[in-house]
Amino acid sequence: MNPQGRSWRIVLVRPRNPLNIGAAARAMANFGFKDLVVVAPYEPAWREARSAVGAKEIIQSARSVDTLTEALHDVTLVVGTTSGQRRMLDRELISLDKLSEWLDAHADHGRAALLFGSEKTGLSNENMSYCHALARIPTVARCPSMNLGQAVAVCCFELAKRARMGIEAGEKSEQPCADGSESSSMDSQACVHISAPANIQSLEHIFERAVRVLDEVGYLKPESREATLIKLHRMLIERGLSNHDAKILGGILAQIEWKLKL
Repeated sequence: MNPQGRSWRIVLVRPRNPLNIGAAARAMANFGFKDLVVVAPYEPAWREARSAVGAKEIIQSARSVDTLTEALHDVTLVVGTTSGQRRMLDRELISLDKLSEWLDAHADHGRAALLFGSEKTGLSNENMSYCHALARIPTVARCPSMNLGQAVAVCCFELAKRARMGIEAGEKSEQPCADGSESSSMDSQACVHISAPANIQSLEHIFERAVRVLDEVGYLKPESREATLIKLHRMLIERGLSNHDAKILGGILAQIEWKLKL
């Protein structure tokens, strides 16, 4: 589905129950979503889920990948889902019913992804470091978490509702100029050229260069390395860099690597 110019991918991270995978695919079909990727699924469950009824085309076209980076390589905006329970989050959760307002403030083109964690543990801190925002379904405190398939259904409904509202309101989505360059069109006669958001693959290349440089200069300490890298990764993702920004930053890091003879 292309809500207001944005194409959405549903990503299930380490799902273990074939019924949940099938229910998620069925919910996607209900609301017009087609792009499903599963990350490191429990293999017996994934094989069984491939025979799920009610969403045969989505399940058969779904991709299984080993890492979250692979699932998000061409994505420019990532929203994670979490109940916010049993962990300390150092950023604000967006209530799902307020997500549309948050999306309105961000570039409305390119591919986006909605992440769901495993049934048992949800998204890890490392998973969430890929997210530009974290959304929470506003459930009651005494029963905060939802079944995976149900959570996918509720979130897909919310995104589909936003798409319908945009169509009914006659909103203009960003369109490319006639020459095919990245741009924002205010009307049929004028084009304002902008740089599209950098995708996750581009940002991962920058992050890998930054890690090599930081290791070389001794910034990363063994006792805190993992936690520091998660924070740095999240900081890079949240900056919302454009393709132009990413090229400049990548070039700077490449020059530093050359100078350090890495």
